[in-house]
Amino acid sequence: MNPTPDKRKALGRGLETLLPAARGIQTIATDAAAPQPSSDRLRELPLELIDRSPYQPRTHLDETALQELTESIRACGVIQPITVRAVNGRYQLVAGERRWLASQRAGKATVPAIVRQLSNEQAMEIGIIENLQREDLNPVEQARAYERLSREFGLTQEQMAQRTGKDRSSVSNFLRLLKLPAEVLTLIESAQLSFGHAKALMTLDSPEAMNRLAQRAVQLSMSVRQLEAAVYQLMQPAPATAKPERVLDPNVREAEQTLQRALGLRVQIQDRKGKGKIVLEYQSLEDFDRVLEMLGAAR
Repeated sequence: MNPTPDKRKALGRGLETLLPAARGIQTIATDAAAPQPSSDRLRELPLELIDRSPYQPRTHLDETALQELTESIRACGVIQPITVRAVNGRYQLVAGERRWLASQRAGKATVPAIVRQLSNEQAMEIGIIENLQREDLNPVEQARAYERLSREFGLTQEQMAQRTGKDRSSVSNFLRLLKLPAEVLTLIESAQLSFGHAKALMTLDSPEAMNRLAQRAVQLSMSVRQLEAAVYQLMQPAPATAKPERVLDPNVREAEQTLQRALGLRVQIQDRKGKGKIVLEYQSLEDFDRVLEMLGAAR
């Protein structure tokens, strides 16, 4: 069941709405295993009672940044409290995984936390929103997070866009990212290819071509523009023997590449002295519907 409009509005305002100002600190002893009812008061929770969230979208951590945070917490403590919820007699992280991990490494016994009453959907949304706001997720992690919101909670792309503050087209592009071959996704996760590279590769039809060109882009350290040019060249049909090679004005070629990048489809502009037509080639009804929506023509 989707949250009410009031809940969507609250989530859309960001994490600050979920972290009320502290009105005193309540310490919970280590032997007090039963989580207390939700309140707006700050508490010191034993680290041993807190579990990682199964809805955490981030799978990779910057080890250097985590070590720096550990040293800071060791010297100054945790400045911003984590957010947790009570689950089965323990506490489950909602936001603040890096602070939780760094506190453990710093040898802390407790961590400042705010306990909230949240559903599974709300906990997952907050985890995604926190990381998106801090730009902590790589493109593949973002794509998988959106896919999980859609699969497990039935959210539409429009609803996901509203709740994360992204454009509808951005959410669509992230979801399309998961259609790339696993080998290409690995290159993106390891930051050998950027999201811009991925968008260029997504215009290809063949997984084999995607993988081959992705490997070439890494080997040659191609920029996004260079990869777009390589994709464009690969997508042009081989000229028939009886037909002359298609000669394009550089401005027309650049316009084709821009449209291909924006629409994620093969585009051909046929121009004759300022007149002509634009041909869009789609591979599925999903692509067709997406283009109609982007052009404002969706039913």
